[in-house]
Amino acid sequence: MYFLSSLFTLLMVLLSVGFFTLFERKVLSYIQFRKGPNKLGFLGIFQPFSDGFKLFSSELFFPLNCNFMIYFICPILSLFQSLFIWLMFPVFYNSVDFIYGFLFFLSCSSIGIYGLIICGWSSNSSYSMLGCIRSISQAISYEVSLSLIMLCYFLIVDSYNFLDFYKVQFNLWFMFFSLPLFFCWISCCMAETNRSPFDFSEGESELVSGFNVEYGSGEFAFLFISEYSSIIFMSLISCMLFMGGDFYSFYFFIKLVLFCFLFIWIRSCLPRYRYDKLMYLAWSVYLPLSLNYVCFFFYIKFYYVYHFFLLS
Repeated sequence: MYFLSSLFTLLMVLLSVGFFTLFERKVLSYIQFRKGPNKLGFLGIFQPFSDGFKLFSSELFFPLNCNFMIYFICPILSLFQSLFIWLMFPVFYNSVDFIYGFLFFLSCSSIGIYGLIICGWSSNSSYSMLGCIRSISQAISYEVSLSLIMLCYFLIVDSYNFLDFYKVQFNLWFMFFSLPLFFCWISCCMAETNRSPFDFSEGESELVSGFNVEYGSGEFAFLFISEYSSIIFMSLISCMLFMGGDFYSFYFFIKLVLFCFLFIWIRSCLPRYRYDKLMYLAWSVYLPLSLNYVCFFFYIKFYYVYHFFLLS
């Protein structure tokens, strides 16, 4: 039963990634006053299947001076890493919803950096290596602030479990409890997933396509799927942390789609940052803000515990 439930979750994630790409292309096209994919099926509904078939049926090329075995294995490892964290998805038939769920998420998301390193290095290309270095420094910088923001809510909830976050937010969402931290979290999520306006790993004007510039056909599709599944999961985590976390409700999935729409909307509206301003934002703005919030939440927790023992 556990194997069947995991397989069903995996298939649904892969299907949602395909339709998320269609959703992104349609939203971008309507924002830019054009039609977007509209030929295959009703309103282009079969476009993701056509794209997947085209990618996986293309001929596989590789650079002559690449590290052959590592070059081919790395995209598959990146895909496994991005799909592995979906074991945390808190549904009735999933038996992996353990008490250290969010710590498991932090550990698995940190491993994703190794995929960037190996993909950029194994191609033996200067462009892919530059994209790899920029992506790693960006991901590591924003991961610090991301972890500190999550630590704030661990102090309040006093648990790492999804279920406890749902119970605590039953009457008041954390989004309204600390609105500046919520906007800081959204910005860090976009930087962590290499999305606009922080898409420096794929700066077309100066790096062609970043760390994945030498990949094509099925290998590129694996990297593409891993990136978009990470975006959907970051939207899931955002709904769990800030918007009630009522994952047994249908409205939870509407909020999840709205978060995915926010990623696309920001991509269509904002230009790319300058790289030095990106790093300045991480270390001089978000890190002090999140540290101050950690101290603030720690004080609230201490005050509550002190008065609880005093009254008892």
